[in-house]
Amino acid sequence: MQQTMRWFGPQDSVNLIDIKQAGATGIVTALHHIPVGDVWEVEEIQLRQEIIKNAGLEWTVVESLPVHEEIKRATGNYLQYIENYKISLKNLAECGIKVITYNFMPILDWVRTNHNFVNKDGSKALLYNQEAFTYFDVFLLKRPNSENDYSDLEKEKALEFGNTLSESEKELLFKNVLLGLPGSKINFTAEQILSLLDNYASIDNAKLRENLIFFLSEVAPVAEKYGSKLAIHPDDPPFSVMGLPRIVSTEDDLKAIFEAVPLLANGLCYCTGSLGANTQNNLEKIIDDYGDRIHFLHLRNTIRENENIFRESEHLYGDAKMEVIIEKILLLMNTRKIGLPMRPDHGFLHAIDEGKEQYPGYSLVGRLKGLAELRGLEMGIAYKLGNAI
Repeated sequence: MQQTMRWFGPQDSVNLIDIKQAGATGIVTALHHIPVGDVWEVEEIQLRQEIIKNAGLEWTVVESLPVHEEIKRATGNYLQYIENYKISLKNLAECGIKVITYNFMPILDWVRTNHNFVNKDGSKALLYNQEAFTYFDVFLLKRPNSENDYSDLEKEKALEFGNTLSESEKELLFKNVLLGLPGSKINFTAEQILSLLDNYASIDNAKLRENLIFFLSEVAPVAEKYGSKLAIHPDDPPFSVMGLPRIVSTEDDLKAIFEAVPLLANGLCYCTGSLGANTQNNLEKIIDDYGDRIHFLHLRNTIRENENIFRESEHLYGDAKMEVIIEKILLLMNTRKIGLPMRPDHGFLHAIDEGKEQYPGYSLVGRLKGLAELRGLEMGIAYKLGNAI
């Protein structure tokens, strides 16, 4: 596997030298300063490439080339935004960057209710608690008609949970859920999120999937033409939040997307954390079924404490059988005669990184530890397989 690490750009407190010394050779990044929907011009791409090259690294994967909300809703200037997306794909290919990650999650890229769950050793992890989220949705945000999305028992338990929180803890919960977008430390306000949610009032799963397939039918042929690979990131979490539609959460979702647009350029960012948070997903089977569509790897692990709570765990110890997954990936890469780019997704916040301004889940030492463990596991499995690969 090609070892990479995510870098949020020049404003990231984790610098490129840190990442290089962590053992990564490739960089996963994006031009976060360019407004969503605008064209990524060659000059801007090359400028970022040069910064990365000067640090002795290579920009190998785009994460993400964001999809404008109007494309997701098929409204407004969505056709122009699709054309802009095609131009950006072409420009990236001209610069030699041909793996492009994106997602089709409405409004929010990911959601957690706690960004600082304290592990037994004192390190901190990301956590999702459904009772906390229900309390946020119904009693803090007060999303219109949100009470209809939950049973009386769910609302009762959520209120019990909320009654244990101080005012500052309620404010923190609100902030955690509405963090916003990767590369940004700006939170959505209640007014902003309610307005954005209203835009999706008439869009269900079927409509959102229809819009995704239209988008892919337009951009996947362009990616195929230039030898590029599109890698859709699964929903995180892989179920509806705030009444929003979800269409990349299950194995059936993947089947529908790949059958509708059968080009191999229409592929998957295989995220063991996002897919694994849905207990109905079989992570090993997804590799078997869609191995030719896997273009990028996010390797992380989660533990589901109960039906309401899942949290990030150590990369090698969680509900996902990482040793089985990596063996399958090694065999897949041997069959396809490629090295797939991989990054250790998320990581614990360790004491040495406390107090530094970093994106939740993206502290340096936590990811370094994950990368080292994954590399070691890969080497051990490759040695075991011997002539098999």
